[in-house]
Amino acid sequence: MTPADPLERSLAELSGRIERLDATLAALRADRQGDNADDEHDPEGATLSAEWSRLSGLRADAERERREVESAIERRTAGAYGICADCGRPIPLERLQARPTATRCVVCAST
Repeated sequence: MTPADPLERSLAELSGRIERLDATLAALRADRQGDNADDEHDPEGATLSAEWSRLSGLRADAERERREVESAIERRTAGAYGICADCGRPIPLERLQARPTATRCVVCAST
């Protein structure tokens, strides 16, 4: 069952994405160790190295997003969620709906 809370739902989705990327990277790692992995001469597609780089970048992005969501959950638990880290004023609800991990209000974020 998917959590109703947007932050918890996002955390679950990101964790699932990271697990899938880890599995794909593990399979690619196994392919790279194989004797028949002559990917530099395959005119039909991306090299294993290029795919490794792409997947590693996607995983790093997902991990960064997960840390942002975890931080937002921690701020909520501490009672600081929705408060601008720069000016201390409330972050507008519309901004939090668009970007639930926001740490700054619109004015502070635009400067």
